[in-house]
Amino acid sequence: MTQDSQAPQLLEIRDLAIGFGEGGYLPVKGVDFRLDKGEVVGLVGESGSGKSLAAYGIMGLLPYGAVYRRGEILFKGRNVLSLPPKERRALAGSSMGMIFQEPLTALNPVITVGEQVAEIFRLRLGQSRREARESACALLSQAGLPNPAAAYGSYPHRFSGGMRQRVVIAMALALNPDLVIADEPTTALDPTIALQIIRLLHDLISQRDTGVLFITHNLRILQGLAGRILVMYAGLILEETGGEAFSKPLHPYTRGLVAALPPNPSENLSKTLVPIPGQAPGPKDTLPGCPFAPRCPERAPVCLESLPRLLPTPGGGRVRCFMREASYGA
Repeated sequence: MTQDSQAPQLLEIRDLAIGFGEGGYLPVKGVDFRLDKGEVVGLVGESGSGKSLAAYGIMGLLPYGAVYRRGEILFKGRNVLSLPPKERRALAGSSMGMIFQEPLTALNPVITVGEQVAEIFRLRLGQSRREARESACALLSQAGLPNPAAAYGSYPHRFSGGMRQRVVIAMALALNPDLVIADEPTTALDPTIALQIIRLLHDLISQRDTGVLFITHNLRILQGLAGRILVMYAGLILEETGGEAFSKPLHPYTRGLVAALPPNPSENLSKTLVPIPGQAPGPKDTLPGCPFAPRCPERAPVCLESLPRLLPTPGGGRVRCFMREASYGA
């Protein structure tokens, strides 16, 4: 979609850092990225890299004890961190939606599925119970539930994981938000169902021209879905790239993720998986240099001493690596 040159970007994150306690415990150490309306941006990395915490920070859903240390979250040009709590809650419930990774815990087990969806229309749009029921059934039908009327009166435990995730997607898109954050929406689903959920999500957001931040630890899920991919590690973005993440990864960490991908059925099934050696640093570990340096096959002494900047590349992406600086003359 072509953006108005005078219009602010849908979402812009500037040096966002989130920590716990009074010390220097920063699971998110300084994240910068942008996302436009109608765009799908992938956020990928190992478990513990800070992906989900950054997403919860954008939505204003930080866990107990977590605080914003610095940075800005600009939504349509407004810094949501400076908004009054009531105004921010209203924004998160209408213009910003979130798809949680575990639908069984995201849904209330003692309220029927239909009532949970209809509640959105009653509270946010002021619809009557009859109108809200009709709106909820129509939305459940769009989400691919085969019998919306029966689903309306059923409880979450009677649905499969895939059906529950469809309900959660429907709730996140109920008010046609401009931004949706999908936090590993295919977790614990078998590959066939996961593919169906991804296709459903893609179809629904394309119809609404919604901007999407898709979070996952599986780089392959983003292939063909995301226009740009952010690779996160130890609370920092190490690389931003497009589809060339699979063919021309620049950062050694991104290369390691690609090398560790299992083959597609259409690929050579005898492909040898190459694991990334070592372990990711703990959230309380403080390293003076690049956080990936202890595991990096290309590291130089400077990598252990200083943190490289996240610099633009000729292809339109960004990379945080001293070794790449020399190759493209940054």
